[in-house]
Amino acid sequence: MTRPTLAWITVALLGLAVPALVSAAPRDVDRRLEPSRVSPLPTQVRRVEPAVVGIRVEVEAGRPSAATLGTERAGSGVIFDGDQGYVLTVSYLLLDAARIQVSLRDGRTVPARLIGLDLEVGVAVARLEGAGPWPAATLGDSRAVSAGDVTGTVGVSDEGDLVATASRVQAVRPFAAAWEYMLDRAFVVAPHNPAFGGAALVDAAGAVIGITSLRLGKAPHVDLAIPIETFLAGKDELVARGRVTSRAPRPWLGLYTAPDARGVVVSGLSPLSPARAAGVRPGDVIVQVNGRQIASREDFYHTLWQGGLDQDVQVTVERLGGRHAITVRPVDRYRFYRAPDK
Repeated sequence: MTRPTLAWITVALLGLAVPALVSAAPRDVDRRLEPSRVSPLPTQVRRVEPAVVGIRVEVEAGRPSAATLGTERAGSGVIFDGDQGYVLTVSYLLLDAARIQVSLRDGRTVPARLIGLDLEVGVAVARLEGAGPWPAATLGDSRAVSAGDVTGTVGVSDEGDLVATASRVQAVRPFAAAWEYMLDRAFVVAPHNPAFGGAALVDAAGAVIGITSLRLGKAPHVDLAIPIETFLAGKDELVARGRVTSRAPRPWLGLYTAPDARGVVVSGLSPLSPARAAGVRPGDVIVQVNGRQIASREDFYHTLWQGGLDQDVQVTVERLGGRHAITVRPVDRYRFYRAPDK
C-alpha cells in the first residue's frame, strides 16, 4: 500500500476525531517517535487488523450456488479463535466451496476448509490448516448497539490491501432479502466499505460486533451487517456439527422475490426449487400462503416458516388468466450444498 493511500485511509478513519486530537496535541514536541514505528491506523482498527483476512474460494461449476454466485469468489473474514484457527465470514462466500485460500496480514497464504454454514443467519466458519496460534480478534456484544454508534468496517480488497472505513450505525432494523432470508435485527452502516463481503464491523474498542454482508441501495451506498449476537447464539454447535441442528430447519421453496403492490412477485427460481417443480413461474404474484393474505416479503417468510418440512404449503398466485392454487412440498436447502468437513 502506498504512503498516500495509507494517509487517505487514516484521515478517513480519524474523521470526526481530528479536531479533538489537534486541540489536545501537546505543545512540547521535543520527544518524537520514529515515524516508521508509529502505525497511522486508529486504535480500534489496529486491534482487529492482524486477525482480518482475505479469502479466495473456488467452486465446481456444477454446484447449485455456482450459477448465481460464480465459481471464483473473493471476500474477507476475521479469525476469532487463535488456537483453532477458526475464521468467520459470510455464508455466500463459502457456499459449496471446494478450495479455500486465506491471506493473512503478515503475508502468508494458507489453505482452509469449510467447518460450518448457518444459512438462516448468513454466516460461515472456515478453519485454517497448519500450526497456530493465529492472531485473533475479540468478539464483542452487539445487543446494545443502536443507531448513531461509532464503528469501523475492516476488510481486505481483491488486491490484498486492508480497507478500513470509519463508520456509524445508521439504523438497527429488520431486513428481508430476495432469497428466502430475513434477519429480525440487522445493522445498516454508513458509509459503504468497498471490501464489504465478510468484513469485520468493530466498535470503538476494536471488538467485532458484526460481519458486513451486503451493499444496499443506490449511491451513496450503505452496508448491511449481521450482528455478532446471531452468530454467538449457535457458535459452538455450528463449529461442532457443521450447522445449528437444534434450530428447526426453515421450509425452503427455492424462490427469489421482490415486493409488489399486489403481494410478492416471483423474480426467479433456483434450479433445484421445489416451487418450480410444482408449477410456480417467474412473474407470478404470491397473494396467499396457506390461506393467509400476503402483503410483503416479511409476511411471506413469517407465514412460510411457521410450518415444517413435512407439511405441504398452499401457494396462491396471480398470473395472466387469474388465480392459481399450487401445492408445494418444501425442502431442507442444506442437503443441496457441499457439506462442511468434519
